[in-house]
Amino acid sequence: MTYSGTSKAIEDLAVAIGDKVYLDVAKWHLYLQDAKLHTPLAEKLYPLVDEDRVTENAVMDILQNTKIAIGGGKKEVPLVDLIPSTGLSDLMRAIEDYQRDL
Repeated sequence: MTYSGTSKAIEDLAVAIGDKVYLDVAKWHLYLQDAKLHTPLAEKLYPLVDEDRVTENAVMDILQNTKIAIGGGKKEVPLVDLIPSTGLSDLMRAIEDYQRDL
């Protein structure tokens, strides 16, 4: 796949997850797209999709290792801690749908 094709694929994956997965902070829902986290996350997830290695454990590892700065950068929290269980299910479903549509 060419670089421009890879960039387009990452953008498409970002769109697929951006409006389906949200962060839950004090019962406020902030979608990944609105938080500008959908593209950086898609960049990390895309190699799993491209190499057909998408598993719940692999996705959870990426979410655990993706740190989100809060409090003006005073603290970093793993992204997995900010997404509720239903959001994790929605993320897996969105990735599977995206992969199926390739």
